Amino acid sequence: MRDASITWSPGDSLPSFGLIAERIAEHARVRPAAPALDDGQTAIDYAGLGASMSRIAVTLQRDGVRPGQVVALCGRPSVRYAQVYLGALCAGAVVAPLPPSVTRESLVAMLRDSGARRLFIDAAAPSLQPEDFDRANCVALGDDVPGPEFEEWLAPPGTAPAGVVIGPSDPFNIIYSSGTTGTPKGIVQSHGVRWAQVRRGASHGYSPATRTLLATPLYSNTTLVAFFPTLAFGGCAYLMPKFDAHAYLRIAHRQRVTHTMLVPVQYQRIMALPEFGDFDLSSFQVKFCTSAPFATALKADVLSRWPGGLLEFYGMTEGGGSTVLDARAHPDKLHTVGRPADGCDIRLIDEDGREVAPGQVGEVVGHSASMMSGYHGQPEKTREVEWFDATGKRFIRTGDVGRFDADGFLTLIDRRKDMIISGGFNIYPSDIEAQLRLHPAIGDAAVVGVPSDRWGETPVAFVILRDAARAAGGEILDWYNRHAGKTQRLAALHVVEGFPRSAIGKVLKRELRARHEEIARTVHHERGAECKG
Repeated sequence: MRDASITWSPGDSLPSFGLIAERIAEHARVRPAAPALDDGQTAIDYAGLGASMSRIAVTLQRDGVRPGQVVALCGRPSVRYAQVYLGALCAGAVVAPLPPSVTRESLVAMLRDSGARRLFIDAAAPSLQPEDFDRANCVALGDDVPGPEFEEWLAPPGTAPAGVVIGPSDPFNIIYSSGTTGTPKGIVQSHGVRWAQVRRGASHGYSPATRTLLATPLYSNTTLVAFFPTLAFGGCAYLMPKFDAHAYLRIAHRQRVTHTMLVPVQYQRIMALPEFGDFDLSSFQVKFCTSAPFATALKADVLSRWPGGLLEFYGMTEGGGSTVLDARAHPDKLHTVGRPADGCDIRLIDEDGREVAPGQVGEVVGHSASMMSGYHGQPEKTREVEWFDATGKRFIRTGDVGRFDADGFLTLIDRRKDMIISGGFNIYPSDIEAQLRLHPAIGDAAVVGVPSDRWGETPVAFVILRDAARAAGGEILDWYNRHAGKTQRLAALHVVEGFPRSAIGKVLKRELRARHEEIARTVHHERGAECKG
């Protein structure tokens, strides 16, 4: 299935390039009874996984799906979902895992943008109309959606797919990420990128004894960077269709989990459980975290009460380099996101694209072997996020603003686009959020910039109160503004039950801005009604 003949066994060191599907097939041959996947309802060993991957690949080839064409998936994490993902790779197809939480219109836009030839779907996805996607090319992952039933669609067992040639630059998947802009872009990652991620897994302790618990969606790169190394090294991946802190701890305890990838809000919910200490988590070797700001105090709590190492990754699905913080080795650097990972070149640039002096603030740009090929079908958008140094070396712009300390650790200050310019001064929401969290009644805070006739922009805060805390928004606003510098004072503060978040825990600040505008309109309307009365 690849463009070079490489012979290896599961215990060997990994070659410079290989295919994840071939690696799984080798485990199926050498360790057929070893557990591979488990979603709580269905469990499958490597023999079953390898056989199902072959059948799926054969069926896709029977249906005319050629190497390089796209197969889309939209549903909950499950063993069947994972089988289809891997089987499509065996056929040489490019996989587009699509988020089921989007609107019907967004799903249709992604399907059309990707050019998907087949769509595998379950009841978690939006209901599609006949004109949205050809029903003949739709396959039901479960019996809860219309369309050809999965087992009926499959070719008979025992047939082998036709061989395909796959090289490092060939596309592996298209990850659609709306980030916080609301405009989905298809991020194309190659087989070479995914293999580079697998190779790094050796330094994170992945092995046939690995038991990885995943509680984020399989359409997210956050999940996939732990999912693929687990299987490539012959471990077992436990998939949670939906995250629940109690259920997570029960599975981790019962299955003797060794590895996990969680986002900060999941760590927060797990650590807040009064019965956290009732579960035996001594099997954990390492815990990973990425995708959103990870509070220093929360990192310290995880380190002190949860056995095993803690690694925080900073980077983007687009690639371009990442940093790693080994929290256990550097407890004095928990306010940072660590140092550049091996093979990653991370630099800081100013608004004119010039590298900043040491110790200065700048936008983070990165280069590595894990850079995306580009945004699918959007070369102009790809060019917008590229930066080249004086030698022509290609970097990816992150949109994040940060600073390196004297030891080479990177501290993130904020998202460049979230920076508030008020009266000509640059205001970073993260600074205000950190100050607000010092209030004893505040559990979490998020700050956004809103239009101001006087200042151009002005900061507004949303806060979540701690359990049992009782405090009025006006009191907290007065407290904060008494302690804040003149340029950082808040124009308003709203107490809310929770923040709108993406599936991987990022606060959707565009929705908070819209919520403030709605509140402001309501107040304006009510005041107008009072005046008329």
